[in-house]
Amino acid sequence: MARQSISLTEPNDLWLKSQVEKKEYSSKSELVNDLIRQARNQQSQIDFVKLKLEKAEKSGFTNDRKKEILEASKKLLNG
Repeated sequence: MARQSISLTEPNDLWLKSQVEKKEYSSKSELVNDLIRQARNQQSQIDFVKLKLEKAEKSGFTNDRKKEILEASKKLLNG
């Protein structure tokens, strides 16, 4: 496993410590790795949606552009 030295802002460090103290995670390293996994998963999902939007845009299924489809989807999700 690779070791890294990182600098954290005080609020971020306090938050990490509080999560460990609450026994949510056994260490700050475990928590940081989990956050990175979540971010990577989220990015994979975003990339998948973008790919699908681009494919739909090119297929002629709709004349709406990616931006318009995203705006309409956000409106539906946010009520």
